[in-house]
Amino acid sequence: MKMRWGLPQLTRRPQRLEPPRPNPRTATSMTCPDDCLTRALSTRPGPAPRARRRRWPRPFATAALAALALATSACDPGTPSPPGEQGAPGDLARSASLGLPASAATEAGAAAALPVPAPAALGGAPVSGFADLHFHMMSEEAFGGGWLHGKHDGAGALDDCDGGSPGSDHARVRQGLSGLLDHCPQSAMLDLASGGALSALLGLGGGIGGSEVIGQTEGTSGDTGLHLGRRRFSEGWPRWDTIAHQQGHVSWLRAAHDRGLSLIVMSAVSYDWLCSILPEQNRQRACDEMVDVDLQIQMTHALAARNAGWMEVALSPAHARQIVGAGKLAVVLSIEASHLFGRDVDAAKMRAQLAKYHALGVRTLQPVHQVDNAFGGAALHNPIFQLAQYTENCFIDTDCGATLAGITLGMDVDASCRNVRGLTPLGEALVGEMMDRGMLLDVAHLSERGVDRVFELARARDYYPIYISHGHFREIMARAVAEKEKSTPARVIRMLRQTGGIFGLRTAHDETRQYSRSAVENSCQGSSRSFAQAYDYGRLGLKVPMAFGADLNGFIQQTRPRFGEDGACSAAFQAEADCQAWEQREQGPGPLGTEFDEKGLAHEGMLPDLLADLDRLGVDTTGLRSSTESFLRMWERAQGPRAGMADPATDLDESGIAPFAPAEERESAYPTKCGAAYCPGFQVLGGSCRFDEECESGQCTAVACNAIPGRCVCNDDADCGGGLRCAVKTPGVGGDNACEPKKAEHQLCTRDSECASGRCGGLIAGAGFCYTPGSKTIGQGCRVNEECPSNRCGDLTQTCLCRSDAHCAAGQFCGWGTNEGECVDKRGRGSACTKDNQCASGNCRFLFCR
Repeated sequence: MKMRWGLPQLTRRPQRLEPPRPNPRTATSMTCPDDCLTRALSTRPGPAPRARRRRWPRPFATAALAALALATSACDPGTPSPPGEQGAPGDLARSASLGLPASAATEAGAAAALPVPAPAALGGAPVSGFADLHFHMMSEEAFGGGWLHGKHDGAGALDDCDGGSPGSDHARVRQGLSGLLDHCPQSAMLDLASGGALSALLGLGGGIGGSEVIGQTEGTSGDTGLHLGRRRFSEGWPRWDTIAHQQGHVSWLRAAHDRGLSLIVMSAVSYDWLCSILPEQNRQRACDEMVDVDLQIQMTHALAARNAGWMEVALSPAHARQIVGAGKLAVVLSIEASHLFGRDVDAAKMRAQLAKYHALGVRTLQPVHQVDNAFGGAALHNPIFQLAQYTENCFIDTDCGATLAGITLGMDVDASCRNVRGLTPLGEALVGEMMDRGMLLDVAHLSERGVDRVFELARARDYYPIYISHGHFREIMARAVAEKEKSTPARVIRMLRQTGGIFGLRTAHDETRQYSRSAVENSCQGSSRSFAQAYDYGRLGLKVPMAFGADLNGFIQQTRPRFGEDGACSAAFQAEADCQAWEQREQGPGPLGTEFDEKGLAHEGMLPDLLADLDRLGVDTTGLRSSTESFLRMWERAQGPRAGMADPATDLDESGIAPFAPAEERESAYPTKCGAAYCPGFQVLGGSCRFDEECESGQCTAVACNAIPGRCVCNDDADCGGGLRCAVKTPGVGGDNACEPKKAEHQLCTRDSECASGRCGGLIAGAGFCYTPGSKTIGQGCRVNEECPSNRCGDLTQTCLCRSDAHCAAGQFCGWGTNEGECVDKRGRGSACTKDNQCASGNCRFLFCR
């Protein structure tokens, strides 16, 4: 029996409308109050920024952009200014801050006559380089500026953080979040204990427990909540699992550009609900998504102006070709907001806002992000966002259990946990307006029903291109991702190909299935090996143009490393990850010799390293390396002319994907100890371990089933390698064994293998000295007979003694009496002697040399 509770108006299925017809516009005049320019381009003022994180807006790159925004923004003179806007000292939107000349008003008035750029001619000389279609470079200003540590540029941008200590200014949600549900009367019925992260977020620990859980995944405790061990820049962050520290510094962007990155889509992002659950003292201003978006767009223009020698904001495909052709990085502006254009948007406001942002250089956007909004339904993925939707509408659906056992919060879903809300009439109008302007339609995060409707509208406009800036191919992913609506099925890829679109492949750490047509073995889950499975499936099976859709600074973990101990080779359980990491060391290919080896995809500057690692694994990366050209061809198609379907896409091949055994089944094949599965002998000396069996040496310092974690230590000299020995600190106790350099001459020893010479002699009560046989001459110090050529080391003198003249140099004899054992020079004529060998002449007569 179907049961639903909530607000009925939010569960209505949207009416399907006919595809909008092309809307030829005629020039119209408009009037605006004096403060319209300020309001069209600004963020709304909030509390003045705290001194410790001083932030001021930078001017737009040109006065023309600012003026164009005024000319194309519908500014209702009757709309009151936001509280505190007029004359507020902390106002981020004052005209002076925009860097406009004194004649700005005149220029703004003339801007209405500025021509809209004509559609670019299709084609052009192919450009080089690869693209990243989803980059949140300015995320320090997302969520009211209250989440991310570090800045994209400027003094102190990459300073060490406070590690999440009490009063931390980042990576923390506030306490007392259980109150979020109080306004929904049926919340008392919810079994939050079955909700994992939701339980931690809303439970007794409040923000403390929630802050920790948000950043955790297999193989890492994350960089959120208390993260004292991740405090230092470079040592602790950025890393593949970073979600709360900067990954988009301008120096890293430049490094990526210098190694082949030629186009990025800079997505201005925010979500007011996420902002609202952050500690108030950490937020830099009131929670308003579009205020955050405005500031990020403004900052991007300012960054491009400061770095005009190597980057530029692209306003058309022809402009982008010009930028890339000049050896620069083309920056395309996009928006990813959960309540695009605000929560109170209607048709008039939508058109005005779209005109404003187009004037500010935005050329692509997503109608929908994490939750349902005025334009359409969101694809389900993370239960946290279903909770967020629930706080808006108090709606509970029992058709499937996407959020908790047997229920889905906030969203109206079918039995397959797919959102039944598609594109709304206002969403259809937005899509039509975007098509009229030649803007690129990014359907990432849109529900499947919404994508279907966008495709219908695109098909009616001669297959206007649609694309996905960041996503996963559903069929190749493991169940945890594949079962989520946000993953992209092959039928949607067919839509992209038919319209001439492109797919931005996520670089996340998620598990994939083995693709049989890939030359790469999927033996290191979550690493470049797993990315290779998805990429090869897209390249050889789906045959869709691809680029990176990395989503750096986007609140997600990235591609794992193949080496090291910082979460290399994830799997559903530790034993499998450990064995996979061992295989990388033993079977190769080896590391690149860069930070990527042990940090994974830590920041934007490492995208070329990911490409290099794919090359090393044997992947054909030609398509990725030319993805900027693919993106520009799509953009040129959007600006027309088009002549029907771009590609019939009848050759999609979904075969070749291996079955994915459940984690429980795979784990049962491993041996266990102390109640845990483990990988036998995978860990090298110095590596972390839980018990002896995990160590290659068979010796781990852990105590009581890892109650006190340990490290692998040597068990005998063979574990240490050449030049080293296994030093036993405490006889009978292996826990303090250590590999040390072998002993030098005359150091105490108990066995030959302790000595660099390989010899230990003169043993008395089991102890002796290291020596090299025959290494000494008569008269030199010694400890062992075998060191001496005579095989005689004096017990008292500890020097080598001769036994016969043969042990002495020519002209010497082996002495006796007071010189016993010493080599003495032979004597001259008349010197006292007792034997012929004592005389140089060899003749001793009557006790004198003759």
